[in-house]
Amino acid sequence: MTEQAPAPFEPLREDWSTAVAIVAHPDDMEYGAAAAVARWTDQGKKVVYVMLTSGEAGIDGMHPDKAKPLREAEQVASAALVGVDTVEFLGLPDGVLEYGLPLRREVARVVRRHRPEIVITGNWRETYGGTVPNQADHIAAGRAVLDGCRDAGNRWVFRELAESEGLEPWNGVKEVWAAGSPQAAHAVDTTATFPRGVASLEAHAAYLAGLGGAMADAEEWLEGFSRTAGSRLGTRYAASFEVVPLSFE
Repeated sequence: MTEQAPAPFEPLREDWSTAVAIVAHPDDMEYGAAAAVARWTDQGKKVVYVMLTSGEAGIDGMHPDKAKPLREAEQVASAALVGVDTVEFLGLPDGVLEYGLPLRREVARVVRRHRPEIVITGNWRETYGGTVPNQADHIAAGRAVLDGCRDAGNRWVFRELAESEGLEPWNGVKEVWAAGSPQAAHAVDTTATFPRGVASLEAHAAYLAGLGGAMADAEEWLEGFSRTAGSRLGTRYAASFEVVPLSFE
């Protein structure tokens, strides 16, 4: 029996001007989404990065106290290569993120502060698309982003955000986009900005050196995924996203 080819990707909407990327770790945006960010900042769109952790538990041969400032510096340099000049680190503990009310509150706070139209996060599905299980922080972060975006618009959820911090509700998030989801149905052409996406991942030099293996070869790793996504979009390279609308409109 002939295996059916995957459906073509739909182009992502680009009728927006502000986005916030909320992910678990430094390097999460660079493994697939950074070239898309470069495209959008070239269009004049504003993209802010928010890291829930500083990735301090991500280098086996380096103590977290030393890894934390190094990984933060690498992320700031990486973001600058794709036109992102605001990078925030919330300082939550790396490797042990827990989905729940505290994490949802953190996300709602970020969304109310920045008031974006689009929120970008990582894959929150149980796997990366095969049998390899997703990393626990990624699942917790993505699920909290999805729910926290809705919480941000509800005045009566996390009331302290408005009453004590002056952060009024924000219902302006049109969609949440999960980069690299195995359930992606949309993509954006990254052919012109692919080299900058590679450079942004290579900026995580200490992390890649500690990681080793296939994922440490930034260009080879990104080329494979980007070409596969591009074949479904009808371009040379693309970045894929699962799109979750937050209303029925």
